[in-house]
Amino acid sequence: MSLDIGAESSADGRRPKPDKAEVSELPGNNKSGRRRKPNRGRRHADAAKQNFGRGNSRDQANSSGQQANSPGQQANSSGQATGKKKPRTDQNGNKPRRSAVYSAIDLGTNNCRLLIAKQSQNGFRVIDAFSRIVRLGEGVGADNRLSEEAMDRTIEALKVCAEKLARRNVNCMRHVATEACRIADNSAEFVARVKQETGINLDVISAGEEARLAVLGCQSLIAPDMKNVLVFDIGGGSTELIWVKCQRGSVNEIHGWMSVPWGVVNLTEKFAAPGTQDSSKKYRDMVETIARQLQAFEGAHQLSAVLGGHDTQFLGTSGTVTTLASLHLGLPRYIRDKVDGAWMKSDDISALSRQVAEMSPQERAAEPCIGEERADLVVAGCAILEAILNMWPMPSLRVADRGIREGILRGLMQIDEPPRHVIKPPVNSSATPRTHNGSQNNKTGRTR
Repeated sequence: MSLDIGAESSADGRRPKPDKAEVSELPGNNKSGRRRKPNRGRRHADAAKQNFGRGNSRDQANSSGQQANSPGQQANSSGQATGKKKPRTDQNGNKPRRSAVYSAIDLGTNNCRLLIAKQSQNGFRVIDAFSRIVRLGEGVGADNRLSEEAMDRTIEALKVCAEKLARRNVNCMRHVATEACRIADNSAEFVARVKQETGINLDVISAGEEARLAVLGCQSLIAPDMKNVLVFDIGGGSTELIWVKCQRGSVNEIHGWMSVPWGVVNLTEKFAAPGTQDSSKKYRDMVETIARQLQAFEGAHQLSAVLGGHDTQFLGTSGTVTTLASLHLGLPRYIRDKVDGAWMKSDDISALSRQVAEMSPQERAAEPCIGEERADLVVAGCAILEAILNMWPMPSLRVADRGIREGILRGLMQIDEPPRHVIKPPVNSSATPRTHNGSQNNKTGRTR
């Protein structure tokens, strides 16, 4: 099986068998075409319960240690940077370890995702991957607590991850949790339980770090000569917006970011009232809910004036965007190589979003690129996407099937230059987004 990127085929629940490991080789490697068999003889299930996540100081990426592509730099078909040499040492004079096996876990509100990779000449190749829809954040908006059922589901998925980490002899890692764990009052209890039952150390990252990792993972898809880029990641419990300024030969700069406290899970739950509510009206209400939140970002940075030229780009990374791209391309199933890096016209996206919203749940489930697990969530994702395109009209956007996990791996391997935060003073608190219950939430409603 030969897949490109950063190399995994983003198994995020859109595939018929999302739990199946995916092994990727760059062209030219493993010429026999046979999948290498892992050495299982000296490993067993108990080996999974070790300190997955500690490593050493060089292995633990932070905001200054992770690196990304420089502006204008292009990626080849495998998502690897071209035209810029990889740094020989980090800021402490340490050389990247070529023999290391790296892992990245992104535990979100909806999905648990894992990548395991080895460094290659110009990037990395994924040797194992795992994804499962766990809905960790299900119901968290009601009482700010992770439910026992959601935690149980997630820990079962993380046990699979731990077994893979042990089997692949991973020795450089970073495993992060995002919105659901940021806002839940019992997240510390959950993190401790994960450590005890799986051996995995979870790092609950800030919304700012989540935004930085998203840029780090997908900025190789920024087209040359772009000066302003709006990167957005529609998650399960929040949506990250990042304004990136680019200049050829310089490091990409993050000039503003916002974490909207709405994603596909909690927005779906808000509008999930039973009854005969008109589906088109519900969809319009979803769009309006997000539009009110986006006003704060527009007011802080006046992006309407910035994102209007020919040297601007939209870059979307999320299951919603990749799903719509699959439908637009008429694929019989999700094919990552066709979707990652594809361009879509905004008018086509808006029309397709409304078409999906008007389908019945059964019709959406029957679409092979949506499936039963996403049939109830994709409508909220379409509404969020349409609100973004309405707020800042652009002729097209580029689709990225890469994000936080790829950002983690590129940072650990010191592949590229890191994006730099150039943040203006915070927006006045009166413009801070609010949660759906009307209370101000400083954990999730951040605009910089």
